[in-house]
Amino acid sequence: MTVEAVGAADIHEILRLLPHRYPFLMVDRVTDIRGDEHGVGRKNLTINEPQFVGHFPENPVMPGVLVIEGMAQTAAVLVLRLQKTSEPRPMFLLTIDKAKFRKPAVPGDVVEYHVDKIARRRSMWWYRAEAKVGSVLIAEAEVGAFLTEV
Repeated sequence: MTVEAVGAADIHEILRLLPHRYPFLMVDRVTDIRGDEHGVGRKNLTINEPQFVGHFPENPVMPGVLVIEGMAQTAAVLVLRLQKTSEPRPMFLLTIDKAKFRKPAVPGDVVEYHVDKIARRRSMWWYRAEAKVGSVLIAEAEVGAFLTEV
């Protein structure tokens, strides 16, 4: 494992690696990176997030699909950091399996996405992911993604 394969990715590196931009960027920082094996993403939720305007406006919660997207984006950062190209190749979501939503995330929460690699075949990766607020598990899933050639 090379030195650049471990450590952390701040928002500037995430923006370089991922094509997502506001309001679809669901991870602010990735820490505890160990190659493409493990990482912890973080998303700070504020009331200014656009999803809170229309998703139960009187009792705003983060939509579960966006929690899953945060898990997938965290995993994508791990994979894309290892690529040795000047222009990162796009990664696309391949599968979502065994998804369970336990508790809602609300404005003011910091959601942590814990991702651990399950398998890799050619240009496809699968991760087991958990989303937590503090020590409370709010969601879990297995996500798969593939790295495109172009």
